[in-house]
Amino acid sequence: MSATAGQAQGERGLAERLGLKPGQVVQEIGWDEDVDDELRESIEDLTGNELLDEDADEVVDVVLLWWRDGDGDLFDALTNAMRALADGGQIWLLTPKAGREGHVEPSDIGEDAATAGLSQTSSISAAADWSGTRLVPPKGSRR
Repeated sequence: MSATAGQAQGERGLAERLGLKPGQVVQEIGWDEDVDDELRESIEDLTGNELLDEDADEVVDVVLLWWRDGDGDLFDALTNAMRALADGGQIWLLTPKAGREGHVEPSDIGEDAATAGLSQTSSISAAADWSGTRLVPPKGSRR
């Protein structure tokens, strides 16, 4: 395998680790200069769609929520992120890894997610500096 092919597969793998599929619509909330551009590009490449910004009004399959300690109230952000989700949609909460500026304690994520009515289903290393936590609303919930 060539280095280019391996690199392309690795980039695609970032989005695949999130369980994303071609054709899905992804909204990005909390973008700032510190986000992982390689992850963002891999999501656009895999889904075939540009990431929607936080002001978009469309119904989305996935919300990509970049969150850092000090960004405000996580419960409010999660509640707002759920509004755009299609039935069966999910939120990927991306937070700086332990030891990095803006790290959010997993216990805080779990508490705020549960209070917002979300279930935490998995956690992954989403990118070099970012951890990902997959959150889903209860099946059949109506917002």
